[in-house]
Amino acid sequence: MTLADAVAHLSPERWEKANRLLIRKALAEFAHERLITPEEDGDGYVVRSDDGLTRYRFTAVRRALDHWQVAADSVSRTRDGAELPLAALDFFIELKQTLGLGDEILPVYLEEISATLSGTCYKLARPPVTAAELTRAGFQAVEAGMTEGHPCFVANNGRLGFGVHDYLAYAPETASPVRLVWLAAHRSRAVFTAGVGIEYGSFVREELGVRTVERFDGVLRDRGLDPADYLLIPVHPWQWWNKLTVTFAAEVARGHLVCLGEGDDEYLAQQSVRTFFNRSHPGKHYVKTALSVLNMGFMRGLSAAYMEATPAINDWLARLIENDPVLRSTGLSIIRERAAVGYRHLEYEKATGRHSPYRKMLAALWRESPVASLQEGESLATMAALLHVDHEGASFAAALAEQSGLGAREWLRSYLRAYLTPLLHSFYAYDLVFMPHGENVILVLRDGVVRRAVYKDIAEEIAVMDPDAVLPPAVERLRVDVPEEKRLLSLFTDVFDCFFRFLAANLATEGVLAEDDFWRTVAEVIREYQESAPQLAEKFERYDIFAPEFALSCLNRLQLRDNRQMVDLADPSGALQLVGTLRNPVAGF
Repeated sequence: MTLADAVAHLSPERWEKANRLLIRKALAEFAHERLITPEEDGDGYVVRSDDGLTRYRFTAVRRALDHWQVAADSVSRTRDGAELPLAALDFFIELKQTLGLGDEILPVYLEEISATLSGTCYKLARPPVTAAELTRAGFQAVEAGMTEGHPCFVANNGRLGFGVHDYLAYAPETASPVRLVWLAAHRSRAVFTAGVGIEYGSFVREELGVRTVERFDGVLRDRGLDPADYLLIPVHPWQWWNKLTVTFAAEVARGHLVCLGEGDDEYLAQQSVRTFFNRSHPGKHYVKTALSVLNMGFMRGLSAAYMEATPAINDWLARLIENDPVLRSTGLSIIRERAAVGYRHLEYEKATGRHSPYRKMLAALWRESPVASLQEGESLATMAALLHVDHEGASFAAALAEQSGLGAREWLRSYLRAYLTPLLHSFYAYDLVFMPHGENVILVLRDGVVRRAVYKDIAEEIAVMDPDAVLPPAVERLRVDVPEEKRLLSLFTDVFDCFFRFLAANLATEGVLAEDDFWRTVAEVIREYQESAPQLAEKFERYDIFAPEFALSCLNRLQLRDNRQMVDLADPSGALQLVGTLRNPVAGF
């Protein structure tokens, strides 16, 4: 690749379109979060810059949950009456006070916006694939085919730390095969933990293959080292070249870490960027790696300390699901994080607090693949795909509904029973909440119909909100102290506001399902669940999911306030930015 080829996707036409799409999203989501207050202006709306001289004019449909569906083609920018091109970087500078962007945060946020725009240009340069074609594509083609990223966050593809060659090699949308780097880590500083029935030696041989393990053992013996003194750790190539070779130089020099070379299997990066799917052997485990890249409000490292309890937490949750008839009846499963390995850099540990990025530079986990559990005729798709809209404005969800041959409400009901019912039951029966956004759920499909859901990203993303719950010692860290009035927000925010809001709007826009019918169906599935569990009546009353309104929890406000550490990990619920309320769309039903 020549130097010029690396930026071939950055053409003036694509840049103009990417800026228009991003400003459209910014206007919609910032209006939703009440950061800006669009004024009515004829048949449209106007948003003014901080100094009042620049006007952004657009048309929009306002839907349930105060969702602003802004028409991208309608957005224009004028200053003193003269029309100006749409430029996202100018937009944030012109509205920096309105958005609360401090001088320290602004340039870093602009860099994330630039990276997001560049990624959009790359996606616009790919041959277009229709939503209908994508429904028939394979699991990983769907994964790589996503164009939007997180539906709420405006700067959602920052990946600060990646140069353009890293982007082309490691971004999920490029679907470039990756070979992981393997290190041998001395057991005096590394720990391997695993779920019930897993033993280190046989697990590593199954994952890597006997020949590869022998090759790696040979590297150690050639250096006069005993393989029995070391544990193998898979590493993201970017992390090796950019962090470990320099930041962990002492560990390499002393022989605490030995680079063994690349593994033989090819992997594909998933939407979460640091998790890899085994392309060579799809039934083998995913590998999740530490990646010291800033993306959407966090450095995407992986904590060695957190990894230790990961397999035990996954085993605990798997048993809970297995022993609960309601969860079993929905078909819910989790792909367990079966084994984890972490490396402790003792000097950085002495120098930092437990949430420091320096403690999250070298760890990995192995997560089950959903491919192994498929029945005849079943296929997989990331749930994020339900919000995907193609270049012609057609939605993936609508294409699935059409493929299914069911009416839209029947199709939706099937999806809700698979996805929403388990979330409701986990909350009401166990005070257990997940982080069930589109990237954390895999849907199992047959003939376009959602048959069951697979939840993932368990150990880092679940919480138990009951202070009196009896938990095994290894699982104790899941207990969080959340005030009564904020507990139901996990469902209202993560499910209603951050996912269903967009799905309902897309289906309504395409004329597939009216908004009222969407929310009526959601309400019916909730009622159906509640009637099936009369023993939880007191909990249903205490945490009323049909309440007239709920607090609006704002995600962009978190990122605009501090895009390097969006949430205080020691007190996640205390960090929430709550601004007024939203009318609950299921309240009327």
